[in-house]
Amino acid sequence: MKKIAFRMNLYPGNKEEYKRRHNLIWPELKALLKKNGVSDYSIYLDEETNLIFAVQYCADGAMPVNSDPIIQKWWDYMADLMETHQDNSPVLKPLELIFHMD
Repeated sequence: MKKIAFRMNLYPGNKEEYKRRHNLIWPELKALLKKNGVSDYSIYLDEETNLIFAVQYCADGAMPVNSDPIIQKWWDYMADLMETHQDNSPVLKPLELIFHMD
């Protein structure tokens, strides 16, 4: 397992809607992520900057699911709330681990 952290940009004023949509995450999306090795997935918001910080564990050799229609549908659903690329995939900035303590 490897831990991955990244950030995304939430548009101002969308905290509650972003939170609502994730609280109602589609069962098929959750199942797809788990099937593809994603676990212990947490998302945090810095309200001062509207930056979203996500941390997840991925199984070694996990297959990317970006091409799956469920993922693409989720991106379309979330695109009005956050910064995205032309294909509505979120703009992700990987975060570098600089300290860890067990």
